[in-house]
Amino acid sequence: MQRLLTRRCSERGTQRDAAQRTRVRRIVTHRAGVHCEVDGRWLLNFCSNDYLGLSQHPALLAALHTATSSGGIASHLVCGQTAEHAALEHALAEWQQLPRALLFGSGYVANLAVLQALLDTGDVCVQDKLNHASLIDGARLSGCALKRYPHLDVEGAARQLATVGTGAALLATDGVFSMDGDVAPLRALATAARQHDALLYVDEAHAAGVLGEAGRGSTSAADLGAADVPLRLITFGKALGSVGAAVAGDADVIEHLLQTARGGIYTTAMLPAQAAATQAAIAIVASAEGTALRQRLQENIAQFREGALRLGLPLLPSTTAIQPLLVGDDGAALARSRALEAQGHWVAAIRPPTVPEGSARLRITLSALHTPQHIAGLLEALARQRIPA
Repeated sequence: MQRLLTRRCSERGTQRDAAQRTRVRRIVTHRAGVHCEVDGRWLLNFCSNDYLGLSQHPALLAALHTATSSGGIASHLVCGQTAEHAALEHALAEWQQLPRALLFGSGYVANLAVLQALLDTGDVCVQDKLNHASLIDGARLSGCALKRYPHLDVEGAARQLATVGTGAALLATDGVFSMDGDVAPLRALATAARQHDALLYVDEAHAAGVLGEAGRGSTSAADLGAADVPLRLITFGKALGSVGAAVAGDADVIEHLLQTARGGIYTTAMLPAQAAATQAAIAIVASAEGTALRQRLQENIAQFREGALRLGLPLLPSTTAIQPLLVGDDGAALARSRALEAQGHWVAAIRPPTVPEGSARLRITLSALHTPQHIAGLLEALARQRIPA
């Protein structure tokens, strides 16, 4: 049996190499704003999720160093919940204008925990086909029936919801889709959920901080409230520049998650310093400084899209910081990523199974810290590649 598993791992590694789908971790030794030192060379980073540039903000760094509680003690339900954790949960709920919030170690863990805790055999989870893997995995692990509708197809979602029997129904969607950068049609999905008595759960990972009033996310941008979207995932490792995640929503649902969600019960609490840094990030995001950062990010997005479209580059229709440049072939996407790196630009090549077959791409992500000169330089480098439309 051991030899079988070892041989299987070796064979599948060979298959990945042949398909040019082997992933390699790059080692970053220094960061300075949107610049990174990688393998001894400084690159201009266009593949980070640090959309507002908060990961190195002085307020976050100060919070990391001044948190009063130590960490790594126990789970939240034993003795791991500190004043910093409690303050962050309160700040998150207030920011999102929802009754309660509950911390988790990561967005992936939170989605697994939420769906496993809320759904059971006989229930149905309806999801967009391009949802994040954690939502799909969570539904599968819960034992419920998982039904997936074509990307952004509200009528497809409604048809799936109409097949629900006597069990509970949950409609889950990304707010901003991580690989395409487009935004879910939340108002129409909220209507479908309400008509079919389903709970709407929105993963705000790539929207929190950058969309909506005070950066509350795609739900706020769609002018929806707690009655429309009673449960939301907020991750800290993107625009908030920290690490970890939280689920915010209805008080009774959050209490149920606190009592039953395995991903929260059976794990050590995040460091209090991380909670303090995230609270500092929320304060910035909700302030005038956050508004200015979002405006700068929008200006960068507009500059990049206008330049790319003038060049005839095959951009996907995204208006967010995620700007995917469709290539198609895995090897071609890798080659173009390497060519950009040779010119000093770090842009990740994204290949299946992260994206559908035949849709390998350069996933360009923009930050409020990019300057017009940075974006112009990237466009010049892309123009030299002559990517066909």
